[in-house]
Amino acid sequence: MQLALGPFTNRYKMSDIKTKAQGLDPNVQPRDVLELVEKTGNIYESLVIVSKRARQISSDLKWEIQRKLEEFAIHTDTIEEVQENKEQIEISKFYERLPNTAIIAAHEFLQDDIQWRYTENKD
Repeated sequence: MQLALGPFTNRYKMSDIKTKAQGLDPNVQPRDVLELVEKTGNIYESLVIVSKRARQISSDLKWEIQRKLEEFAIHTDTIEEVQENKEQIEISKFYERLPNTAIIAAHEFLQDDIQWRYTENKD
């Protein structure tokens, strides 16, 4: 049996995730293990769900920041010319201030914002 997360592109937009994440404390905090176990009955299943969601968030954020930075990119033929753009720096600083994706995913899991299901192996 495998664990699958639902599609989040339809349910959440990246701006929603960034808005929710801005209110979170970016520092690692202790969590009540029993609270994580309540959702699935197994700590390892809970951690798999959180880690898969964290990978999804990370992938989406990476794609989004690359797309935004490309808008301001100035392409030159020489490698020696590196130009810094204020807009690029501000965008990068914004994303650096966001909490770690595992913190965001754990918060979503504890708030019941993640949908998951079990899939059968087709062997």
